[in-house]
Amino acid sequence: MDRIDKILNHNLFLCHLQQNNSAEADRRFCRHNITHFLDVARIGEIINLEEKLQIPRDLVYGAALLHDMGKHIQYEDGTPHEIASGEIAPTILKECGFVDKETDVIVDAILHHRDSQVAEEPNLRGVLYRADKASRACFACEAEADCDWKEGKKNMRIKY
Repeated sequence: MDRIDKILNHNLFLCHLQQNNSAEADRRFCRHNITHFLDVARIGEIINLEEKLQIPRDLVYGAALLHDMGKHIQYEDGTPHEIASGEIAPTILKECGFVDKETDVIVDAILHHRDSQVAEEPNLRGVLYRADKASRACFACEAEADCDWKEGKKNMRIKY
């Protein structure tokens, strides 16, 4: 997973991660930080293995690490974070050794990670969507009652 280590040490990744951390320093609700990114990656890989999808692990991790990179941009100017993240990701991916086809698949998954229509797709888009939602521990969150997620969307049980 050399390419994943390169992402974790990439200056642009670290810059956006810090900007997310600063933007959410006082946030009560779910944060978009390295803990969330790694939770999504690990759950995504579990889904990948359980469903025998054979998606290369570094694609699962690459998508998970980059899917919310642009959250701070959404706070700043209203750009949906999946769009902002999809614009940030290609530079990082290419500089970390991902080829165009892999980059395209990862960016497509990032752009659709909030689209419930891809939830059951047996591909990276579906895996990223499901892993992202499953990563949230709504059942143990102190802010759950005030969260604007609809009841059916909240993760109220442990699956992974």
